[in-house]
Amino acid sequence: MSTIHPSAIIEMGAQLGEDCVIGPFCVVGAQVVLGDRVELKSHVVVTGRTTIGEDSVLFPFSVIGEIPQDLKFKGESSRLEIGARNRIREHVTMNAGTEGGGGLTKVGDDGLFMAGCHIAHDARIGNRVIVVNSAAVAGHCVLEDDVIIGGLSGIHQWVRIGRGAIIGAVTMVTNDVIPYGLVQAPRGELHGLNLVGLKRRGVARSDITALRAAFQMLAQGDGTFQDRVRRLGDDTESDYVRELVQFVLGETDRSFLVPGR
Repeated sequence: MSTIHPSAIIEMGAQLGEDCVIGPFCVVGAQVVLGDRVELKSHVVVTGRTTIGEDSVLFPFSVIGEIPQDLKFKGESSRLEIGARNRIREHVTMNAGTEGGGGLTKVGDDGLFMAGCHIAHDARIGNRVIVVNSAAVAGHCVLEDDVIIGGLSGIHQWVRIGRGAIIGAVTMVTNDVIPYGLVQAPRGELHGLNLVGLKRRGVARSDITALRAAFQMLAQGDGTFQDRVRRLGDDTESDYVRELVQFVLGETDRSFLVPGR
């Protein structure tokens, strides 16, 4: 049994899991699927082909699953998938995908999306991601697990941000960010590693030491950035450094933020 306020509008065809709570003046569209124990506090709009996982909570005036803000969008069918246990705060917007981006915007589990932030069409958001107030993640971006985006920051379309990276407040990021990177300054400079985050997650000291040595090589080694990364892959025994190497050598539409720039 779900609890639905009399002023809420649940369109015919919507699917609600067990023990959902739909607050005052919410609108749930006909193609929406809500998992068990999802709560819409009040004045929440969930529309389009949108799925929201169990135990997620959506706060007032969030708008989830609307059509993308893309002039190329011509009304084609596309989706938004949101995982379990997410906290989506006031005035957050998340858009469905586009045909050109695969037709899917996807958000993982256990995220915190603070007031006024935006997740654009065709983005791929990992698990345990935090997007702070009024930050904007543009279309086709990839945010891997455990990424933190600081308040009032902007992530340019097609940018990839590797696992465990942190973006400081009021930062514009126009290039890919290595896993565990620390980016700050108005135009997004790679200043180091997210050492605080690594320690909080209990990463072994040997792996942190290996990552710090790898960062120094990337900053000061000979050859191009790609050459330095390839040498790292040949010399390391750390899975964390190997992950960094694989990320950099993977497919991308952007260049990378490089240490010292």
